[in-house]
Amino acid sequence: MSDFDLEKHLCVRKSLIDEALNKLLPTEDEPPKRLHQAMRYVALNGGKRLRPTLLLDACYAVGGDEKLALPAACAIELIHTYSLVHDDMPCLDNDDLRRGRPTCHRVFGEAIALLCGDALLTLAFEVLAGEQVKVGVPVNVAIEVTRVIAEAAGHFGMVGGQVDDIEAQRQLANGEMLQEQQLYEIHRRKTGALIAASVEVGAIIGGASEKQRAALRKFGEELGLAFQVTDDLLDAVNPFRMKRCEPNIVAVLGIDGARRVASKAIERALMHLSQFDERSEPLRAIAKSILERRE
Repeated sequence: MSDFDLEKHLCVRKSLIDEALNKLLPTEDEPPKRLHQAMRYVALNGGKRLRPTLLLDACYAVGGDEKLALPAACAIELIHTYSLVHDDMPCLDNDDLRRGRPTCHRVFGEAIALLCGDALLTLAFEVLAGEQVKVGVPVNVAIEVTRVIAEAAGHFGMVGGQVDDIEAQRQLANGEMLQEQQLYEIHRRKTGALIAASVEVGAIIGGASEKQRAALRKFGEELGLAFQVTDDLLDAVNPFRMKRCEPNIVAVLGIDGARRVASKAIERALMHLSQFDERSEPLRAIAKSILERRE
């Protein structure tokens, strides 16, 4: 599969996920209208759909039925979207734009944005509890999938990482230096946890062996680290992205050092795919593309 077309693959995956999300989200004219308008505004706003794509690709890599994985893929994207809505709010990052459009709280107000994030998060678990079984996922598998995603999204994962990030910002504001390992831990939880869970969940739904599941989990962890480090690099070289007192690994290691960290993480990620056949090519291609990110 050396001629694998990643751009086409991502486009096909995005269309599939967007179509499914469109069906799962409430319509704009369904009360409470303003809330539902906000949910659709942020969930259908042209994101890359990396996490759900990784989930579907991991399911494919172990020979699973990707149709069974689509509800979980949508749930992951709903959780990711809720986190962006909350991150953008004045009490956290206070961003005016997201993907080239005004952020949710700028369009609908802070109160609706807060509740929109809440609604997206709870809808994700409604999907996990109901839609998985509807498409044929065994109940015990659906329960394990829900557990893995909840752990990744919660206080030990993404939310905990956000708190770590806030504490690091406080340290920087007080003139304290951050440690390299501290930044790795923030990245592992805030960004990496949901990416790793996406890959692991795809493996679970696809019927992976314990060895395959563990390998794909490790792949996801390394990919998550590389993704956030490249994000830090993009922030460091783009004055319009960089925020004051924001934890950034480039400040500790420099641009070349950060690039080496990302490159080594991708090397390790690809090593974890060594036991898989050509069905893992989409995952390999995505991993390699992380180092070439421009946005």
